[in-house]
Amino acid sequence: MNGLSTTLIVVGLFLVGGIISFLKQGMPKSIVVLLGIGAAMCLTAGTLRIEGLWS
Repeated sequence: MNGLSTTLIVVGLFLVGGIISFLKQGMPKSIVVLLGIGAAMCLTAGTLRIEGLWS
């Protein structure tokens, strides 16, 4: 696992924590959806980079 894939996964997990926090605070759903899209993209990109390194 190189630095970029690790960074993408950590940022994705950070955004997931933000989603949980924003839901508990009752923030608008549009912000939560945007954070969810960003978290999914970061986690997917980090995972795909790991897969690319293994093959």
